[in-house]
Amino acid sequence: MNGRTVLERFPAGGPRGSWPAEEFAHARRLEGLPAEVVMDLATDMFLVIVRGEGAGVTAGRAAPCATLRQ
Repeated sequence: MNGRTVLERFPAGGPRGSWPAEEFAHARRLEGLPAEVVMDLATDMFLVIVRGEGAGVTAGRAAPCATLRQ
C-alpha cells in the first residue's frame, strides 16, 4: 500500500522569511522520519507528510490524508 500520513499542516500565508513547514519536516528527518513538504491546493496549506508503509509511525499527531492531490 502506498499510504501517506499527514504529520502537521501549516497555512500557506506565513510571515515573510518564515518556513515553518520546512523547519518541522527537517526536525522530523533528524528523528529518522522521511518527512517531506507538499502543497495541498484544495486547502491552501503546506502539509508535512510521510509516505509508504511506515507512514503511521508518529507521535500521535498524525491523521490520514484524504485531500492530498498530486
